[in-house]
Amino acid sequence: MAFKRRARRMRLGLGRYRVGPMWLWKALLVFVAIAFAGQLLGVIFNKSLQQDRSRSLFSSDGQGPPLGSCRPHSHVMFLKTHKTASSTVLNMLYRYGEERDLFFALPLGYQFGYPLPFNAHRVKGYRGPHVAEFSIMGNHMRFNKPEVEKVMPVDTFYFSIMRDPVALAESSYAYYKAVAPAFKKAKGLGDFADNPRKYYDPRLRNNHYARNLLWFDFGLDHNANFSTTLARKGEVAVRRAFKLILVSEHFDQSMVLLRHALCWPLDAIVSFSLNARQQKPSGGNSWVGKVAAAQPPALALTDDQRLKLREWNALDWHLYQAFNRSFWNEVDRFGRIRMDQEVALLRTRRDVLARACLRDGGTPVEASRIRDKTIRPFQSGLVKILGYELQPGLDNATHQSCLRMIRPEIQYKDLLDARQFPRAAPQAAQAQAPAIPAGGAYLRKDPSSQLRTGELGVGEGGGGGGTGEDRSRLSRSNNNNNNQTLLRGGGGGGKGKIK
Repeated sequence: MAFKRRARRMRLGLGRYRVGPMWLWKALLVFVAIAFAGQLLGVIFNKSLQQDRSRSLFSSDGQGPPLGSCRPHSHVMFLKTHKTASSTVLNMLYRYGEERDLFFALPLGYQFGYPLPFNAHRVKGYRGPHVAEFSIMGNHMRFNKPEVEKVMPVDTFYFSIMRDPVALAESSYAYYKAVAPAFKKAKGLGDFADNPRKYYDPRLRNNHYARNLLWFDFGLDHNANFSTTLARKGEVAVRRAFKLILVSEHFDQSMVLLRHALCWPLDAIVSFSLNARQQKPSGGNSWVGKVAAAQPPALALTDDQRLKLREWNALDWHLYQAFNRSFWNEVDRFGRIRMDQEVALLRTRRDVLARACLRDGGTPVEASRIRDKTIRPFQSGLVKILGYELQPGLDNATHQSCLRMIRPEIQYKDLLDARQFPRAAPQAAQAQAPAIPAGGAYLRKDPSSQLRTGELGVGEGGGGGGTGEDRSRLSRSNNNNNNQTLLRGGGGGGKGKIK
């Protein structure tokens, strides 16, 4: 009996022992379930928080001061002049149009047949005047308004940008040294400035980069002899064609005026300097191209040589002075105090986006240091063209928004082209990246940003701008185009005067 009682107590004890762990396991399972649910909710919350941060980064804080009852312009034509910070402006147009799914007037290559005067048939997808509605046009061209008007709607907002001819000459020499025969022969820009006629031959292709480049891009005769009457007629023609002319030396003030003219949000005109060359910091309040580096000796100029360059580019100098005065008249109408406030806001916003988007606080870097080869800028000339790297770990929405702000012009054009014409067969000329003469040496572009020979105003052996088709048409077209002017919407001026 004692044995039976002992066995019964043992069974009861084991039962109590088994019951205890059962409740413990149940509690443990409940705890694990709660922890898992909490972790899952945390992930969802973090993703939601990241999305909210992305939305707030590029929306709520990016609207800027109120613009009143104006309606945003969605039909915009930008004359992209050479070496004037125009690539940065084009990036703004690309971003604005892409985010709103607007239709771009894109070139068949990378420029609209430059240096020939613009022709509507150079627009990809053009099938006749106003058959299709194009919203934004901004790639390089030699301006020809009647042809542009065949492409763009009647309510299009026309604007462009200018730069001091001396600074423009420095940049042009650095970029087109191996392309323009006049620059190729000179030992340096100072040597060219001392006696430009020694090196300049107006008959040679690509020498337009060496004299009155602004005048040429606006469709006027850059080789015409200067006269006050001629210069004023050219000025009037530009004023009639364009509603706003920006000044690259006052880039931030230009962006404020542009924002109000287009009725666009602040973030649409906030940008990082693109296609900037490595150079020493310049004076003034312009932010474009401020990169600490020694100025190459080939670009060094004395004060006397600067004066000579202004005389050599007298037509450009007249345009720049006239529209610089007009620019500050516009600022006065806008209000100097109000302008200072909005410029400060623009710069603060740029700093915020630079810290959020870019490595090293937004300091531009050499293309070879950019890990993502698809966003390396095209290289040409005596100095290096700089780009940016994105911050690691950005959420997808922020990454895409930041990427738009630093994507180089060539790659961005390719992206928009592929989206607008997804079924178009790749061009045979783009099968292999061409060799481009730059700074006296042949460089090969990354396959990530294909470029046809002759685009960007350069070609093999220092050849001309535009596509091969453009070059074959150049000799046939020169005589006919020499009598056209911007006043009539054509290419060059007629023998020293505008008709």
